[in-house]
Amino acid sequence: MPRPPKCRRVCALPRTSRFLPDGGDGEALLPVVLLVDEYEAIRLIDLEGLSQEECAQQMEVARSTVSAIYDSARKKIAQSIVGGRRLTIEGGNYRLCSEEERPHRHRRHCRRMGRTVPCCAEREEQEKKESL
Repeated sequence: MPRPPKCRRVCALPRTSRFLPDGGDGEALLPVVLLVDEYEAIRLIDLEGLSQEECAQQMEVARSTVSAIYDSARKKIAQSIVGGRRLTIEGGNYRLCSEEERPHRHRRHCRRMGRTVPCCAEREEQEKKESL
């Protein structure tokens, strides 16, 4: 019997969970479902610029697990874009960071790796200031 999957740590849920192709044809086709942990891997690696090893530490899983999650996420995004299919972000095996974990644990984690990455709360606050 296989081992049950470990919950992946996710800092925040996506602001938007549904993307439609322009023209509306994507509604007729089956949607591509991107899991929340796949979204988090894309966010950490592609947007935040973390390595797969750093992403694995942040998500509290093995680097090989992050590699598989990341590959799956990229394939799904490509299917959505190339096939003109709706992309929905939902589900998966994850747990959200608690308010206590966000500012404290994330900062300590990033200093240990020698990187300066703002914690989720700081980043959200900065984005709000920039949008004003």
